[in-house]
Amino acid sequence: MPIPANSNFYSTDTYRRLIERYRGAAREPDGQHWLLLEAAHIVGQTRFFPHLQVHCVMLSLAWEKRMPKEVLGQIFRIALVPLGHLFRRLPIGNSGRADVSAFRAMAPSTEVLQVIAAARAANFSR
Repeated sequence: MPIPANSNFYSTDTYRRLIERYRGAAREPDGQHWLLLEAAHIVGQTRFFPHLQVHCVMLSLAWEKRMPKEVLGQIFRIALVPLGHLFRRLPIGNSGRADVSAFRAMAPSTEVLQVIAAARAANFSR
C-alpha cells in the first residue's frame, strides 16, 4: 500500500500508545518489539521529538540485544534527525531500521500498518 509523499500518519495518542505498548511488551518476542518501534517511527517521524525519541529507543533496544549494525545505524539516524527536519527531507514510511536506507521513502509493511491501525483504534491490550 503506497503512501503519498505528503501523507501524515502522526497522532499524539497513536504514537503514545505504540511507545507504551513497546514498554509493556517485555515478555513478547524481539520481532514484536521491533514491529512496535517501526510503527512508532512511521507515526512519529514527521514530528521532531517523537522522531528523535523513537530512534533513541531503537538504539537502546539494539544495544540491549547486542546488535552492532543496528547500534551504528541508529547512531547515524539520530545524527540525521535534526537535519531531516531542518531541511524537510524525511523518507515518509521508512521503518527507521538499519537494514534499510535512511534516505528511502517506502510503503510500510502490512504488519506495521495493522499495528498502527490497532493503536489508532486503541485495541491494544497490556
